[in-house]
Amino acid sequence: MTLTRHCFALDLNDDPALIERYKDWHRPGKVPSAVIASIRAADIRDMQIWQTGDRMFMIMETGPQFSPAAKAASDASSADVQAWEHLMWQFQKPLPFAKPGEKWVALQSVFDLSEQP
Repeated sequence: MTLTRHCFALDLNDDPALIERYKDWHRPGKVPSAVIASIRAADIRDMQIWQTGDRMFMIMETGPQFSPAAKAASDASSADVQAWEHLMWQFQKPLPFAKPGEKWVALQSVFDLSEQP
């Protein structure tokens, strides 16, 4: 089975205390179970968030049933996911070049070692 990798970036408000609170919310067991269930139900097989300064990078591995549009629709109709997103927005800010309403911005691959001779 082939997995697809998706990479995204987002900024946090440049406040060390807020960044620590954001990181604390993402520790094992702190993300609401309904949010974790919605991620898994969307055929997201793995998800990691990495940090440098106030910039965050999310890496997702998805299975063949993953649909960004279906995930967005499911999230929009889930009170639990919406509550989580509302909570997270107090820590997050869009990238300077993000489109209006865009949160996590997709990264474009520019190098893949497996493609090199």
